Amino acid sequence: MNQHPTTDQITTLIQEGEFFKLKESLKSFEPSELVALIEAEEEREQLIIFRLLPLRLATQVFEYLELEVQKHFLANLTQEKIADILNEMSPDDRTALLEFLPDDFVKELIQTLSEAERKVTLELLGYPEYSVGRLMTPDYIAIRENWTVQQVLDYIRRHGGQSETLSMLYVTDSRGVLIDDIRIREFLLAPLDKPVSEIMDRRFVSLRAMQDQEEAIEVFRRNDRVALPVVNDEGFLFGIVTIDDILDIREEEDTEDIQKLGGSQALDEPYLSIPLLSMIRKRAGWLVILLIGEMFTATAMGFFEEEISKAIVLALFIPLIISAGGNAGSQATSLIIRAMSLGELTLDEWWRVLRRELATGLMLGAILGVVGLVRILLWSRLYPGEYGEHYWLIGFTVGFSLVGIVLWGSLCGSMLPLLLKRLGADPATSSAPFVATLVDVTGLVIYFSFALLFLKGTLL
Repeated sequence: MNQHPTTDQITTLIQEGEFFKLKESLKSFEPSELVALIEAEEEREQLIIFRLLPLRLATQVFEYLELEVQKHFLANLTQEKIADILNEMSPDDRTALLEFLPDDFVKELIQTLSEAERKVTLELLGYPEYSVGRLMTPDYIAIRENWTVQQVLDYIRRHGGQSETLSMLYVTDSRGVLIDDIRIREFLLAPLDKPVSEIMDRRFVSLRAMQDQEEAIEVFRRNDRVALPVVNDEGFLFGIVTIDDILDIREEEDTEDIQKLGGSQALDEPYLSIPLLSMIRKRAGWLVILLIGEMFTATAMGFFEEEISKAIVLALFIPLIISAGGNAGSQATSLIIRAMSLGELTLDEWWRVLRRELATGLMLGAILGVVGLVRILLWSRLYPGEYGEHYWLIGFTVGFSLVGIVLWGSLCGSMLPLLLKRLGADPATSSAPFVATLVDVTGLVIYFSFALLFLKGTLL
């Protein structure tokens, strides 16, 4: 078997103008290999390689290219080449591309489609941006219940090449209403003269065209399917959604949640591609809000200025106290948001979450409290006079403060996402930095309250 030419060899063929040899060499590549090859080249070489690909292979490659490379090709290829590729692309991939392009450019590209493909694309674009309708493709196999297994297999041979997947076949009535879905293996194992009606169980899982894409992710997860049918409110079969599109959406949702947890708006573009001013705008808002929140920390410290001036030693443990609470809150927030996104808990289970975090916060706080107390006692023995003669009381102040602030941080971090979800907001906006800032302010109050309890009459 001949080995593929290397990237350097491809570049050399381009520089020497050996386009016939290059064209023949490219035919031996798999689409995924060509994607990696193209994205590793400079823009000029990318266009040359792509123009030399046969239409079907070019279309397969185009569907997997990064969006920026796709835009570059659309801006530099001929109108005829663009029309051929768009007509050849699967409807769902074509719609995903058109969503990212300017409206005037989209209108121009749609005019290049064939009448049938234009109709399909316009129908897909007519659904709300984050609806299942934007993901579906009309390329599927629909059969009738009065057919035999032999008729089904013959139909697949004639029309299966255009289907997005053959793992599942969909049974519709004479009006086009979905009445069942059947795995292909059932037909491969059944006698050829057996009617479809005898294979059916009339139980199926479907999505609605106007359903939110996040809900579709959960349906796929629960039912372990590689494709699901999409129906309207009357049950008419409109298309199917395949697992590859769902995985893309899941990746986007997870990326968005992670970015929000970090205290930023979702970027909506790759990190290195987003314009600098857009990056600043998406990050500055939360930073300003968090800065204002931290100003309340200074206000709280000012409120306890007299206590700090009497016992300077208390100021030494402020970073330790507030960071422990913020860390506990951030942990709880991350765990709750992830659990909600996986469907592990619902809003109605808030009381169970509250009880669990109450117990967890107390135990974690006790662990940290003991560590803090031991640290102070150990330092007092190693460095006599470090914390004065009342080091036991200081140790109890820090220890009990850690119990209180960790408990409070756990409760805030777990309840805030649930509260935002109840109010219809995105739980991810209760980001870890926001929770940390909230706990910082209240942590100081808890700390100095215990200080007054244990040290009043001695240092205070």
